[in-house]
Amino acid sequence: MRSIVTLTTFAILFAVSAFADTFSGALIDISCLGKPQPTIATCQPNSSSMSFGLVDNQGKVVKLDDDGNSKAAAALKNRADRSADPNAASKGDPVVATVKGTLQGSTLKVESIEIR
Repeated sequence: MRSIVTLTTFAILFAVSAFADTFSGALIDISCLGKPQPTIATCQPNSSSMSFGLVDNQGKVVKLDDDGNSKAAAALKNRADRSADPNAASKGDPVVATVKGTLQGSTLKVESIEIR
């Protein structure tokens, strides 16, 4: 009986992870949404940002979960310095991210994040 429960639990965990989707969009500092007239340009994340959101190409905003916030902060800090690349985006361009995860209401449960 115990092995059946264990196998069922593992099957459920693997099935849930199989439903992960990939989301792309502009990474923003979600705390700026409370300011008057927020835009992607005014909500750019920086190395001191602690909470993040992802804005898709239709303008829909989803918040990242706590684990996603940690991963996004680490990815921002570890991102290569673009100033050495003359073809890199300028400082005013949005931070574009690709996130693998599961949408739970308006929160994205993040498995991995890649910042470009």
